[in-house]
Amino acid sequence: MRRAVCPGSFDPITNGHLDIIARASRLYDEVYVAVMINKSKKGLFEIDQRIQLIREVTSEYGNVRVESFHGLLVDFCKQRDIPAIVKGLRAVSDFDYELQMAQMNNGLTGVETLFVPTNPTYSFLSSSLVKEVAAWGGDVSHLVPPQVVEALNKRLARD
Repeated sequence: MRRAVCPGSFDPITNGHLDIIARASRLYDEVYVAVMINKSKKGLFEIDQRIQLIREVTSEYGNVRVESFHGLLVDFCKQRDIPAIVKGLRAVSDFDYELQMAQMNNGLTGVETLFVPTNPTYSFLSSSLVKEVAAWGGDVSHLVPPQVVEALNKRLARD
């Protein structure tokens, strides 16, 4: 079975993330979405809510599994026999950082990284930008799935 992982914080998941996950799901038999836990950062959404949202918006693919992780991504991969990491690249600046990570991960455990160019429609898109626009009342419905719009509206209405 060919397995890959798409890692990230996904706070929240965007249409750009979904594009990469969908493309990976066509290339691999099983795709893990690994939701990073960073205890030093307070996210807008709790890890469990991020996982639930990702499961909802990826359910149509049938071969996507969603789990959280903390620590080294290569350990997550080793524990699940995943030989490949799939990462989307928006710009050259992404490549500089991601290449270093890919080389380190390969050097540590032999895990390969596949870089997928982002769909130009989403080349500017980030979770941080979505949160900022939504916090100021901007329309993000074209940037994230409907379930995420609803979750953003609920979460930001509480603050």
